[in-house]
Amino acid sequence: MPEYEFVDVYVPRGVSRKETTRLLTDHAEYGHWELYRLSLLRDGSRRVRLRRRIIRQVRATW
Repeated sequence: MPEYEFVDVYVPRGVSRKETTRLLTDHAEYGHWELYRLSLLRDGSRRVRLRRRIIRQVRATW
C-alpha cells in the first residue's frame, strides 16, 4: 500500500481562480504534489489538501 505525505494550503478569499490555479500548478510541477481535496468555505476562501507519494529506498543485499 503506498504511503503519502500531505500538506494543507489555505487560499484567502481575495485570490482569484486564475492565481489559485497558478499556485497549485507550481506545487504540482516543482514539488510533485497532486490535488487530494479542495474545500470552498462559506466566506469564499479555499482550503486545499495536496499529497505526494513517499518513496522508500530498499536496501540492496549482496
